[in-house]
Amino acid sequence: MAVVLFASTNVDDIFVLVGFFADPKLRTRDIVLGQFVGFGALYCASVAASLLSLKIPHAYMGLLGVFPILIGGKDLFNVYRKHSRTESHLEHQTIAGEKGRATTVAMVTMANGGDNIAIYTPWFAIRSAWEMAAIAFVFVGMTALWCFIAQVLVNHPRLGSPIRRYGQFLSPFVLIGLGVLILYQAGSLELFRHAL
Repeated sequence: MAVVLFASTNVDDIFVLVGFFADPKLRTRDIVLGQFVGFGALYCASVAASLLSLKIPHAYMGLLGVFPILIGGKDLFNVYRKHSRTESHLEHQTIAGEKGRATTVAMVTMANGGDNIAIYTPWFAIRSAWEMAAIAFVFVGMTALWCFIAQVLVNHPRLGSPIRRYGQFLSPFVLIGLGVLILYQAGSLELFRHAL
């Protein structure tokens, strides 16, 4: 059941991961680390919410959709600006820069999966501690499988070349679209409308 739950709530994450793996600025270890940290945070938030019987309104969770929009906008600006950074410059980035790339992946993962908390929380609330540990183990395996599938798609003999060629141009649009979709589906746009 945990496999079905993970797969059904993270189908869209495969496309986000493909975009990350196609981005030459991101290393595999940054993407994998960010994915595990982001999904680990979602899992822990869901467990905490189920243990504390918290009800997190969808509209507030949906505000996490702002992060993919901001990141996508920044990436779009970087792709189309005249003086882009060279590969040699990227190789000499600081450790803080590397952590920043993993953090970016983690934040997008959390934003993309923010609505999963509302799905996981009631399901986790009726599970024993042993079942929660088993679910965590399954989710770790599924997260690794998702990273593997996305990397295979990017490195596929026929699909990989066009994905890598155009992925860096499409990735910002995917992130911006994802952010808008998150805001819309969660009802967060209503919060903005009421604030104005």
